[in-house]
Amino acid sequence: MADSSFDIVSKVERQEVDNALNQAEKELRTRFDFKNTGATIEWKGELAVEVTAGTEERALAAMEVFKDKLVKRGISLKALETDEPRLSGKEYKIAATLQSGLTSEQAKKLAKIIRDEGPKGVKPQVQGDELRVSSKKRDDLQAVIALIKEQDLDFAVQFTNYR
Repeated sequence: MADSSFDIVSKVERQEVDNALNQAEKELRTRFDFKNTGATIEWKGELAVEVTAGTEERALAAMEVFKDKLVKRGISLKALETDEPRLSGKEYKIAATLQSGLTSEQAKKLAKIIRDEGPKGVKPQVQGDELRVSSKKRDDLQAVIALIKEQDLDFAVQFTNYR
């Protein structure tokens, strides 16, 4: 029988982020506490977002609205990296980037956890920005998924291509 496998990835679905951004922008336009604060949120590249507002407090509040919308759309906040508010002219801006893909250090960390604590006969191997885990037994793969889910990782992971 051939080995069963799955991939551990760290990806954000851009369409879901776009939906969250549009919902946050709509809320910023309609909420009373954001009236006349110049609060906006917009794309600044493929996986970068910028929040702009008249005061630092409103910029931070607008970022919280965006984070809330991301969570409601099923996107982990571990994939979002935000900078400190900075003054740009008369406005405060907060830059945020979304992390996509496992770095080699993150993949090595996951592979070490699987080798050290996972069931015997499970083989993790790094493939670009993802980690393929294979085994002869599907139960072992499910044990690895449970093991990774209970880890307190500082990055978001998803499990794909389970076969």
